[in-house]
Amino acid sequence: MPRTDDNELERNLAAARSTLVSVAVNLFLSILQLIVGIFAKSQALIADSIHSLSDLISDAIVLIANKHSSKAPDAEHPYGHHRFETAATLAVGAILIIVGLGMLWSSFTKLQNPGLIQTVHLLALPIAVLALIAKELLFRYLLRVAKRVRSTMLVANAWHARSDAASSLVVAVAIVANLMGLPIADPIAVLVVGLLILRMGWRFAFNAFNDLMDQAVDDATEAKITKIILETPGVMGLHDLKTRKLGDMIWVEVDLEMDGRLTIYEGHEIAEDARRRVMAVLPALDVMTHFDPVDVVNPE
Repeated sequence: MPRTDDNELERNLAAARSTLVSVAVNLFLSILQLIVGIFAKSQALIADSIHSLSDLISDAIVLIANKHSSKAPDAEHPYGHHRFETAATLAVGAILIIVGLGMLWSSFTKLQNPGLIQTVHLLALPIAVLALIAKELLFRYLLRVAKRVRSTMLVANAWHARSDAASSLVVAVAIVANLMGLPIADPIAVLVVGLLILRMGWRFAFNAFNDLMDQAVDDATEAKITKIILETPGVMGLHDLKTRKLGDMIWVEVDLEMDGRLTIYEGHEIAEDARRRVMAVLPALDVMTHFDPVDVVNPE
């Protein structure tokens, strides 16, 4: 039977709690930055508020994915719903790409018409610094939770928060430059923020797309699986090891080589032992095994 993760409830609760914290922070920052950005005439601060607003969409996707990915297998989805997380990560990446392209367009428009660039009000600077601190703290919190529950979807959301912190740093520097008599720094900051967001979005979307295409686990994880199985008493070798990702879980298929003189019952017990060993160490949804008999020559 497929694996039932004892920590699944903890993962879902942690994801929900951390995402709600992210929602509260991003909602507050997006409203504050937008209001102050309009008052202070800072396109960079407004762009950063739009970035924070995109986080709210990202958070909503994470909450929906967290709810659906935890559903048990059913007749139409015998392998479960774990890939809902991968699809959510792909959606987050797509949102980031769209937001990034929008910012690049806005920046190019301003740079082509430098006469439209206005001097930024001093009030924009402390708001940019506040956003920088808040987003960096949010990133560290989300990443700690993501690593604890081993969720790639939460890791993606955490690094989205880090990209926000980086953009807020750029915005703060641009506001300082604007106040010092370099107004062109404001649209340049929008350009840099857009490129940061575009790069992050592409990475998430590309990795999620590969997972949806049944991408295998990395070489280190595959080597660990091989080592665990070969250390199982009774296993003489293995071949045709295949893996694929299902959200944060992995699916393993392997042919085990055993003494051909074993009974069916004995071979089954060895295969089950190998399966349990892998699932005890790695986030494997299941380990499907096949018993291949090997002729053993006894020395006379």
